[in-house]
Amino acid sequence: MFKIICGKLLFILFLIAYQAKAQDVLKVNLQQADSIFFSDNFYLLASSMNIEAKKAQIIQAKLYPNPVLTSELNAYDPENNKPFHVGNTGQKVFQFEQLILLGGKRKAEIEMAKTNAHIAELEFQQLVKQLRFRLHSNLFTLGQQKFLLSRYDKQLALIDTLLSTYQNQANKGNIPLKDVVRLKGAYLKLNNNRAELFQKYFETQNQLQLLLRTDLLVEFEFSEKEIEKYIKTVSLDNLKSLALLNRPELLIMQENKILAEQYLQYQKKLSIPDINLFASYDQRGGAFNNQLNMGIAVPLPLWNRNQGNIKSSQFKLKEAEYNLQAMQNEIMSSLQNNYAFYLQTVSEYQKANSLYNQDFEITVKGMTDNFQKRNVSIVEFIDFFEAYNEALTELARIKTQLVVSGEQLNLLIGKDIY
Repeated sequence: MFKIICGKLLFILFLIAYQAKAQDVLKVNLQQADSIFFSDNFYLLASSMNIEAKKAQIIQAKLYPNPVLTSELNAYDPENNKPFHVGNTGQKVFQFEQLILLGGKRKAEIEMAKTNAHIAELEFQQLVKQLRFRLHSNLFTLGQQKFLLSRYDKQLALIDTLLSTYQNQANKGNIPLKDVVRLKGAYLKLNNNRAELFQKYFETQNQLQLLLRTDLLVEFEFSEKEIEKYIKTVSLDNLKSLALLNRPELLIMQENKILAEQYLQYQKKLSIPDINLFASYDQRGGAFNNQLNMGIAVPLPLWNRNQGNIKSSQFKLKEAEYNLQAMQNEIMSSLQNNYAFYLQTVSEYQKANSLYNQDFEITVKGMTDNFQKRNVSIVEFIDFFEAYNEALTELARIKTQLVVSGEQLNLLIGKDIY
């Protein structure tokens, strides 16, 4: 009884919230929802900024090292007792240095920056597909939840009308009070089920409002054909081939392997010494007055030839290769299992769709009419409605499951097939 009362209170609270926002509704079909999602989603906007940041690193990698200008001025001349003696009879030195990168280091840095930018683009695609999976799944889930809520509303209204009639008849002594109690129990149970569903409905609303960046109640407009479009005959081998070509996670792993190869080559190039060219002017400190000098500085790779970093990069490359193989195995296994689940869902949908037809609604009307005429007992009437509600719930579950399983395959493949 406590659970029923709590459920009823919860329903009333949700109903108040629903009615408060009844005028603030965002009606969308699938295409409109996608359009809003792509233009307004904060996660996508943030990920797109990461792409631009990685592209900026390509610009940075193309830049040459800056030259270095060094100046040395006399602070104090003890012979002439002059501070800052830098004039014609004083002393000053200027030196200009330029680092010259050898061994293709700059080119290697550019290639790594390009690979990182490509990885950022693939990560953006991955995020799009993951969020779009959530969007489509939640939209169709919301549609089925609203369908069930509308049926619950009709049944509650019907039972409420019957309750008023039965209560009047019971007060007159025409029918036993226990029938009224049974009818009240059925009403409370149905109302409690509706309250639980209403809570799930608002949880789905919350997910959609985040994805569509809105505070309006989302109302999804769709047809049965949009559900049936998820029924397609595609072989598992074909799906595996498509996944190997399109799955963002796999493509990211492939790019990580390429990046590891590039990084290994870069570390090998770092073992090649760079040269530092310089030119200097020395007013009075050299062998001659106003002396002009040129020079070159080259580090000698006697002890440090970058051996540790090269060895570490070789292990990183092996790690990337193993991760790529692991991802391929994971994708193939997950795709095979989800494909089997999808086929089972299609079979369930087709069977349920053939069973649920207009006969159900005709039977509901007939059962209600016969109950009101006392041709059907209260026990039979309540049992029928409970079975009918279970059938509606199961049908909604199967339809939602069909969409989700199809969208899951799209996500696993990395391409919209269903």
